[in-house]
Amino acid sequence: MNKEKSPNILWICSDQQRYDTLGCYGNAYVHTPNLDKLAERGALFENAVCQSPICSPSRGSFLTGRYPITCHQRQNGADIPSSEILVTKLFHDADYYCGLSGKLHIRACNPASGCKEMESRIDDGYDEFHWSHDTGASWGLHNEYYQWLHDTYGTTYHTENTPQSRFVQFGMPIEQHQSYWCADKAIEFITSNKESEKPWLFSVNMYDPHHPFDPPRELLERYLTHLDDIPLPDYIPGEEQTKTIWQQQDHTGAYNHHAGFDFTAMNNTDHRMVRAAYWAMCDMIDLQIGRMLDALKKCGELDNTIILFHSDHGEMLGDHGVYLKGPYFYDPCVKIPLIISWPGHVPQGRYTQLVQLMDLPKTILELSNIPTLERMQGDSLCKVFESRTQQLHESAYCEYLNAMPWHKNPKAFASMVRTNDWKLVVSHSVKGEGEMYDLHADPGEHHNLYTDSRYLGKKEELMEELLNHWAHMADPEPLRKSDW
Repeated sequence: MNKEKSPNILWICSDQQRYDTLGCYGNAYVHTPNLDKLAERGALFENAVCQSPICSPSRGSFLTGRYPITCHQRQNGADIPSSEILVTKLFHDADYYCGLSGKLHIRACNPASGCKEMESRIDDGYDEFHWSHDTGASWGLHNEYYQWLHDTYGTTYHTENTPQSRFVQFGMPIEQHQSYWCADKAIEFITSNKESEKPWLFSVNMYDPHHPFDPPRELLERYLTHLDDIPLPDYIPGEEQTKTIWQQQDHTGAYNHHAGFDFTAMNNTDHRMVRAAYWAMCDMIDLQIGRMLDALKKCGELDNTIILFHSDHGEMLGDHGVYLKGPYFYDPCVKIPLIISWPGHVPQGRYTQLVQLMDLPKTILELSNIPTLERMQGDSLCKVFESRTQQLHESAYCEYLNAMPWHKNPKAFASMVRTNDWKLVVSHSVKGEGEMYDLHADPGEHHNLYTDSRYLGKKEELMEELLNHWAHMADPEPLRKSDW
């Protein structure tokens, strides 16, 4: 290995993983020793917020360093314009060799949109592109994971119902799982480039722990021995009546009754089984991270590799009476795990500052001594590495602007601003509807203060903060060429 070369980047992004699913974030049930160890040797962010609780808007934002609406990626099923510049393209142009395994999801992926083979691509900078959007059969052997299953095991993806709950299935064995395949491609990439003079970047975008809830049997069974100990969803009966209309709709069926998970039809065993399966899928991710870390060690690249781990957004898991995700902004949906490790360069410790996922592009570019772009709207986390007391943001922003097509009466347009102590959610579809929470007094976000006259001053203050975010969504480009 050339000791003088720039740092490699191993960029791991899970799908729909809430912040409280790792041991290092306080979960005593899960088994995540590899991520816990990574957190010990790196920076763990306790208050990292995504810019949308939905896949494509969040991914477009953290890959460009721009607000979802600014990078024209505010909704699933739409194509990010070819004029947008991904941070991976900047690394490629800086002479990095770049690869990906798993999903990307910044363009329409549903075959009904014409995506018959794989997601269409802009000039994304990836030299190797091992695409597998999810575990579904929609693309057949054009899903490279499906091709691998067919060629290696002579099988296709299949599941088996569990006897305990119709909402959970036993998935593929560990060695045949999509997350395992994603890690396999990363390990092949790391190994094949160990003698290269070029630095590399590899994106590992596993589909876990996104629904359906179908972990490997061997990982789920460890939870079944103490199923009754698993906590039930954090829900106060009737609380949805004090929230937005979309939560009332989704209470009796996720995605406005398009995805099942009718909370009112689920019993305690169902709730616990879903949570157990979800945690088992998080354990699956941790196993694969262990394999990738071992590969870095064997290749002598561990100390010269910046490792990022985060998710695109969270998952409700029945909290507040809803499952999956949607036009709501509770911490389980918008707070995500974020760990950055590069010993000797990224100071170890737990960081409590509010940070945003769209801060990642500037951060990894600065760590790698590559110039950033003026069009980027995020900030660099290097500022908090340099001063542990630095407050990067007064508030964090998140949006849902008709991000999925399921809510039609009315369409779901809402946005959120979160400070250290308060959260405001404004419906842009129903006049006078919204949410406001005192996060210090009500960390569970159960008691909506939006219409409480005692808090009008605080509401006005948060409205101004939200408006400031909207003002700063103005695209920095085209850049000013002169004074006039």
